[in-house]
Amino acid sequence: MSEQSPGDVEVDVVVIGGGPPGENVAGRVRAGGLTCALVEAELFGGECSYWACMPSKALLRPIDVRDAATRLPGVEVGPLDTAAVLKRRDWFTGFDGHRHDDTGQVQWVEGTGAQALRGRARLDGEKRLVVEAPDDSTRIVRARHAVVLAVGSDPAVPPVPGLAEAKPWTSREATSSESVPRRLAVLGGGVVACEMAQAYRGLGAEEVTIIEVVDRLLGREEPFAGEMLAHSFADAGITVRTSTKVVAVQRPEPGGEVRLEIEGGDAVVADEVLVATGRRPRTHDIGLESVGLAAGRYVDVDDWLTVEGVDGDWLYAVGDVNGRNLLTHMGKYQARLCADVIVRRAAGDPAGEALRARADRIGAPSVVFTDPQVASVGHTEAGAREQGLRVRAVEYDIGSVAGAALLADGYTGRAKLVVDEDRKVVVGATFVGQDVAELLHSATVAVVGAVPLADLWHAVPSYPTVSEIWLRLLETYGL
Repeated sequence: MSEQSPGDVEVDVVVIGGGPPGENVAGRVRAGGLTCALVEAELFGGECSYWACMPSKALLRPIDVRDAATRLPGVEVGPLDTAAVLKRRDWFTGFDGHRHDDTGQVQWVEGTGAQALRGRARLDGEKRLVVEAPDDSTRIVRARHAVVLAVGSDPAVPPVPGLAEAKPWTSREATSSESVPRRLAVLGGGVVACEMAQAYRGLGAEEVTIIEVVDRLLGREEPFAGEMLAHSFADAGITVRTSTKVVAVQRPEPGGEVRLEIEGGDAVVADEVLVATGRRPRTHDIGLESVGLAAGRYVDVDDWLTVEGVDGDWLYAVGDVNGRNLLTHMGKYQARLCADVIVRRAAGDPAGEALRARADRIGAPSVVFTDPQVASVGHTEAGAREQGLRVRAVEYDIGSVAGAALLADGYTGRAKLVVDEDRKVVVGATFVGQDVAELLHSATVAVVGAVPLADLWHAVPSYPTVSEIWLRLLETYGL
């Protein structure tokens, strides 16, 4: 064992970043018999717990329930209690009106037997880190076997003149605001943009305007998904402006109204502007240079989550920081595999093909919790063709299924399967409609498991459920 100073730490595995991926690595290496320290600079639980997944869905769920109730006769629907919705959101994030409380998350980490270290960690060469605590004290933390980067990502603010100076909201402010602006402008047309536009319109914002530079919402999804969502937004009073570029932003008074200048001479005026145009990795100040890597970029990893460009199998990266798939559940998936790889290698065994990450490449499920919901997994039809696959796509109206008719009067939805014609397996699925998120896992199993269509035909959906859409899609294909 190397010589240590008082306060220094030496363990088998050090994880930088206490969000869901980091927590999963820590818990799983402890279950595998290794000692572990989890270092977090801000709040244990990470972005998802306080400013992303949990608070955004807590804001959206009451709106979703209210809107669903309007589609059923005999159900009395009253006004939304915005204060109660915000209070429930705060309960989920442990916010007491002044600060977030991560005590429960710290207790979970310590309950696994891992050490929870509060501070900012920087690599300082192979398997060595310098951790600066909130009181400005420093300690050296050494890893015997592995260091795992799980530092996540931050919202990226595009270089539009005046935008940064206008102090725009990012996903953090949008999910934690204690008030609802009368007018909200949203830059971007992806998941965060669409969900927060829906949330604030539902919470009482009088004007919500989405400004997207490309020609449709949800550009990574099947085209019909963005089209159906845009129609729904129009019905809800949300203005969608696609193929629109903001060229300058002005906010003369701090906290005052914001003016967004549009290319061509138009303008949008709002009380707040939310920037939801992408994210960047938190790699600018974690010491990557000390091991020969460039700062400020995503960290490249192989399929065993080992960082490329570093000698030896000791440095790993999971979650947003490696850029493979910026979804919390996929970061947790990577974390489970990464932890098992570390445990195997620490015992002197090869990682093996079974621990090779593949679902984040071919089968990452995604849900947009808007109304309608958009749930997808695998390739879009266009994406599959770009990969050189010979595919056939089939679509079906979800509203024609008996279960959907019972779920809501006038149910509107669409489903699509993308089939690899050479292997006769599903390589992509998209569902758009009320409550379609719960259809997604069956599609994920079909895609990741490469279940032959001939076998899927024998997976009989219950009647009358919306899951009968599977039967209709397979019949449309010709089974």
